[in-house]
Amino acid sequence: MKTATILARALVYGGILTVAIAVVGSIVGYLVAGGPGLVSALIGAGLTALFMGFTALSILLAARVTKGEASSTLFFGIVLGVWLLKFVVFIVILVLLRDQPFIEPLVMFFAILVAVIGSLVVDVIAYVGARVPYVGDIALPGDQR
Repeated sequence: MKTATILARALVYGGILTVAIAVVGSIVGYLVAGGPGLVSALIGAGLTALFMGFTALSILLAARVTKGEASSTLFFGIVLGVWLLKFVVFIVILVLLRDQPFIEPLVMFFAILVAVIGSLVVDVIAYVGARVPYVGDIALPGDQR
């Protein structure tokens, strides 16, 4: 299975996770804190989609730039660079939203917490479910090429 297939699977599962966080978080947020709770849960779900997309794009970009050489230093540099960009964007978003009247901090915190744990679970399920060979193009006895 190729990297793009694994990423596509992770993005589909991530989309399901995002919708689940949006629906469940909105209901719980509204019941707990009214309108601000609902908005906070939706912002948490939106951050889930945004950052899972960043992750997939970083891996696709790195694979394209390094021509599929996943052990390349450049590959890891690109992925790490986008991870740092995600971190900076996340901090900026939190700073911009921290004192807004339409935000319920506790609901947003739990929505983001569920998103982080859920995205890790999604990535593990997508990778474990893939059949990735341990070795590359190896000719075994009896194989015809």
